[in-house]
Amino acid sequence: MARAAEQQRDREEPELVERLVSINRVAKTVKGGRRMAFAALMVVGDGRGRVGFGTGKAREVPEAIRKATDDAKRNMIRVPLREARTLHHDVKGHHGAGRVILRSAPQGTGIIAGGPLRAVFEALGIQDIVGKAIGSNNPHSMINATFAALKEVQSPRQVAARRGIKVSEIVANREAARSQAEIVASQEEDEE
Repeated sequence: MARAAEQQRDREEPELVERLVSINRVAKTVKGGRRMAFAALMVVGDGRGRVGFGTGKAREVPEAIRKATDDAKRNMIRVPLREARTLHHDVKGHHGAGRVILRSAPQGTGIIAGGPLRAVFEALGIQDIVGKAIGSNNPHSMINATFAALKEVQSPRQVAARRGIKVSEIVANREAARSQAEIVASQEEDEE
């Protein structure tokens, strides 16, 4: 029964993008010496707005990766994307000492981020974004901070539903704010 349900779920899931973020050799001291194991951190996404991360630990590397991948598939979240290529708005996230800033970017910018952040964005399907990690460079902290930030992203549709107004009003306000910022920036350049 369980095997049939698992096969059904595997058929429904689209092809997933899997990224190995880090692999770490860990040791446990026991009576006879040290027992070595491997801890893996994986990011899994469908390339269309769903992404998850997971950890796994085992005596062999492939088994640790498999456990981490299964964990990531179980913990996937959906992130609303603008035009299926970037975030709707800038967002900050933190976890422990790890802090990240994620900024939406115009078309053609590409992924400007390094290490674990890049793996998350590639698995998520984002094509244009600027990401900056501040503080801890521990992959686990960076991934957790990135997911904390991604959970804060809201689409104009979600905001409109919560406020009880039309989506067009929110988009118009965003465009007006952007043009106002451009005017202020050009005035500052003229003063210099």
